[in-house]
Parts: sequence; structure tokens; C-alpha cells
Amino acid sequence: MTDILLTHSYFLRFDPKQHKIMMPYPPLGTLYAGAYLKQRGYDVAMFDAMLAGSEEEIRPYLEKHRPRLVVIYDDGFNYLTKMCLSRMREAAFRMSGIAKEYGCSVVVFSSDATDHVAKFLEHSADYVIVGEAEETLAELAGHLLRGGPPEPPEINGLAFAGDGQVVRTPKRALLRDLDALPFPAWELTDVDRYRDAWMKRHGYFSMNVVTTRGCPFHCNWCAKPLYGQIYHSRSPENVVAELQALRQRYRPDHVWFADDIFGLKPGWTARFSELVVRENAAIPFRCLSRVDLLLQEDNIRHLRNAGCQYIWVGAESGSQKILDAMDKGTTVDEIYRAADLLRKNGIKVAFFLQFGYPGERREDIEKTIRMLKDCLPDDIGISVSYPLPGTKFYENVKGRLGQKTNWVDSHDLALLFPGEYPEEFYRVLYRVVHRKYRIYRGLHALSELARVPYRVDGAKLRRLASLVLSLAVLPYYSLRLKRLEVVR
Repeated sequence: MTDILLTHSYFLRFDPKQHKIMMPYPPLGTLYAGAYLKQRGYDVAMFDAMLAGSEEEIRPYLEKHRPRLVVIYDDGFNYLTKMCLSRMREAAFRMSGIAKEYGCSVVVFSSDATDHVAKFLEHSADYVIVGEAEETLAELAGHLLRGGPPEPPEINGLAFAGDGQVVRTPKRALLRDLDALPFPAWELTDVDRYRDAWMKRHGYFSMNVVTTRGCPFHCNWCAKPLYGQIYHSRSPENVVAELQALRQRYRPDHVWFADDIFGLKPGWTARFSELVVRENAAIPFRCLSRVDLLLQEDNIRHLRNAGCQYIWVGAESGSQKILDAMDKGTTVDEIYRAADLLRKNGIKVAFFLQFGYPGERREDIEKTIRMLKDCLPDDIGISVSYPLPGTKFYENVKGRLGQKTNWVDSHDLALLFPGEYPEEFYRVLYRVVHRKYRIYRGLHALSELARVPYRVDGAKLRRLASLVLSLAVLPYYSLRLKRLEVVR
């Protein structure tokens, strides 16, 4: 019999866009929870839902381990989990119900559960952990496994049902010394299954690491239900030690640093680069950053020296009016300068873009498209503005929200409030922007081939093929977009 069965609610199969891309990462937050519980002497097993086919696959784990406690502990470091997708909420509800069939107490931790405590308690959860969760979970596990009463008011950071209402205990203080946490318990999942998925689709194997918790910036659409407006960082020494451990045990070809912002603390990136070079610990990696941060402290050079190959930045918009409305704290000029400097240092750059923010008009959209043409990033991710509880943006539009308040999956792209243009406008805009971007990239590849014709490779040929297709279909989508351009 096992004390605790950990799981999470993000099923890659339930997210068609991400399943097609097939870049799966294990649930890092769940593995941290497992390591923390094991360090304190609990017997822990895990059902990793990431590559599973359905919620029903938890049953063999329940039958094998006979846990007293089932914990649906979502990965708070996975931006897909932080999107609070309704299909994954349904998965959490279903697994909670299955666990109750086996007589287990059920604990849930996620951004979505934090926002909707009552809903999760109504769907078979006994407890919802609110805020940073490792300490709360360990205390709750000890209380329940010792046979304590079902209502533990002395444990901070908890919500449960009592006398027909939701009872919330005092807020849990956040961990400050992240180096004190054990490394994630990778042994709880089947790492080889992830390796096989990566190798089959991409020809290399990537693993995920996180160096920080939280974000101190004020983008008013960014939800922070778990940590709030804080930023705590592991030391460069601790992170390099983990990279060494991963190299020795799993031999990844690549690392994805899943931080909201990588290397924000002054001097951190320089020290990290120094240690990576000194310890010969470099693993090619990609990360997320801000354009203003990249322009400080010679950070780009330090990132390059540490092994950085690719950086995603939240460009969001090519209109300064929209960036200011978002409280982004960056400028369009900084986007241009950072993209140029990254390219000069041999680091690829990708842009997250967001359309549909209140007040955005066609002229603002055209500025964003112009920025794509000028900066020519190596990849783009396009979304529409998505209001989540706890944000200033949500408060501004909540009176206009319809019945649907969450996306079903990551490619839903539903405009959940009345925008400047009809919802279908943004769906067609998504296609138009992608096609224009591929045309810009294809023309650039064509100019490179004209200049150096002997440097043809598969990537350039694919860009040229995409150029031809995009030129063929763009007029159709552009005409549809024009017909939908009716200001509300």
C-alpha cells in the first residue's frame, strides 16, 4: 500500500494542437511535490497523465498502489496548465470521482482550482491547496495519514468544505530559499517514454528545468494565482548542480528553462554562465525573457556563452499604445533592438503575439505585422487576449464575459468578451498573420539563396514551399478578414 498517489490533469491527447506538435515535458511541479514528500518519509507513486490516453488509465495505479491519498497536483511551471483549460478541468473532476470510488481522500492543487475552489470541492475534491503547495501538502498528508479530523484549520494555505460552505485557512507564507528544495523526483515518471516521443518526432531529447518562482512585473493580463507578485530564485550553483545531475543520469540533448522570466536577478546570468563554462556543464537550451532585460548587463552574451540557442519573448504587439494599455513596461524600440542583438549573437528569437486587447484597432494590428516583417523572428506564437481571474484585465471585462469563461484547449482562441471586431475576425486574422509571416520568411530564404546558392538546405526548401502555398491562399483569407472588419 502506498501513502500517496500523485497525478495531474494535463493530458496532451486532450490538447490537439500540442499533441500534433509533440513536445511533451513531464509535470515539473508534480515531480517537485513528489521529491518533497519523499524527503519527508512518505511512500509516493505517480500516474503521469501527460502521455496517457484517458482519465480511466488512473485505475490500474489505484488498484496497484491502494493509496490513502490521491493528489491532483498540476504543474504550475507549465504555461499550458496555467491557461486553466476547461478540458483539463473536466479531467481533474473525472479523476477525483474515480479516486473516490477507491475510497481515497482527494487533494487538488492548480491555478484553476485556486480560482474556482467551490467547483472543485463540488466535484469530489476534499481539499484544495491555495498558493505555494509543497509545505501545505506535506502537513496535510501527515495530518490525514495519522487519522486527524477531516477539517484541519491549523494548516495554512488550505480550502475545504465545512458546514455547507467553503472554509479557507490563513494564507501560507512563500518559500524563499529555493535551494533547500530537493531536485524533482524524475524517478516517479517514465523518462524513456518522453525520450522516445521526442526522438521520434524531433530527433533530439529535451528535458525541463525551472530556476525561479513567480514574476514581479505588472502585465495586467497575466494571472498569478499561486505566487502573486514575487520573484524567488535558485542560486546559479544549485541550478548548475541539477544540470550536471541530469547529464549524468538522463543525457538530455537540450533543456527548456520553464521560468516565466529567466535570469532576472541582477548578476545571475553572468554567474550562471561563468559556472557553466567552468564546470563544463553546458546543455543547449531555450528560455523565456523580456526584451528590456536582454538589453541589460550584457545578458545576451552571457546567455550565449552558457549554451542558449533560442529565446521566446513576450513581444505582444507592435503598437506602443497597446503595450502601454497592457502595463507591459517595454517599448517597441526595445523589441527591435533585442531581436537584432540576439541575431548578431547567434541566438534565435521567437515572439509571443497577442491580438484583441481592448482598444486595439486595425492600425495597431498593422503595426504588429510590420514588426514581424522588420524583425523576422525565427518563430511566432499567436493568441487572443484571454481574461483570467485575479488580473486587472479580467476585472475590466468581467461584466462583458459570456457563459464561456475558459478555453477548452490551447488552440481554442475564443474571444470571451465582445471585442473591437467580431470573434471570427480574430480567427481569420490568426491565419492571415501566419501566412504573411511565412511569406516574409520565404522571401528572406529566397534572397539568401540568390546571394549564396550553394547553401541550400532542408529548412530553406521548407520555407520556400511555405512561401508558395502562403502566396496562393493569402488573398482568400485577406478578403475574408476585410469582410469581417466591422467595428462594434
